[in-house]
Amino acid sequence: MNAASLTGMTALSIGKDIRLTSADELEATLRHIGATRYHSLHPFHKLLHGGKLNKGQVQAWALNRYYYQSTIPIKDAVVISRFRDRATRLEWRHRIEDHDGDVGSEGGIERWLKLTEGLGLDTAYVESTEGILPATRFAVEAYVHYCREKSPLEAIASSLTELFAPNLHEERIAGMLEHYDFVNPDIMSYFKRRLTQAPRDANFALDYVKTHARTPEERASVCNALIFKTNVLWVQLDALQHAYVEGHIPPGAFVPKAS
Repeated sequence: MNAASLTGMTALSIGKDIRLTSADELEATLRHIGATRYHSLHPFHKLLHGGKLNKGQVQAWALNRYYYQSTIPIKDAVVISRFRDRATRLEWRHRIEDHDGDVGSEGGIERWLKLTEGLGLDTAYVESTEGILPATRFAVEAYVHYCREKSPLEAIASSLTELFAPNLHEERIAGMLEHYDFVNPDIMSYFKRRLTQAPRDANFALDYVKTHARTPEERASVCNALIFKTNVLWVQLDALQHAYVEGHIPPGAFVPKAS
């Protein structure tokens, strides 16, 4: 399996003519999907990491992304509910703790709120999600629905964007600290933590799908699940670009203060 043979991919699937006959071909295809469709390639991220946005635009990104981050443990609870296998539930459970935290320990949601507070946003307003873009809400809710309605294998496969996250986090930390005087290391703690959490989670998910996707049809469904997830991430940035870079903020959504 090589990149040339994957030219039939669409925005929905790897294409009907592609048959993946081994776990190695499955992994190669998943990595190709990430290399060509992960949202690190989106123009909005290039602006964000390159210091091309103003503070209000960065606030809009962090505010909208909060809805995604705060919904991840809900999604993970849905994934857990799909499995009768206790070992898989135990393995997946720490993902909820990673984001929700535990008694006496800070989770990813708290670290994200540290970011939004550091950017000057009111925490109650952020947590209310009243100001997020409609497209953000639709995309995130579609992700939860997908994990509830698709097969358990596809639910796990949809998390495989974590394979590609560490490089994006490293780029984000370096770029935002370099270019924005309103950003400091303390409010970037969410991304630093994910540098170790994401690879651990991704490795389990990758091993799981390579082991449990045993037919070409199942391997295709795994790849299509990853395509779906890359679309979920990409469309959120499309909405931010349209609203806060091109200036088409929908009624009722967050409006940055003039800088």
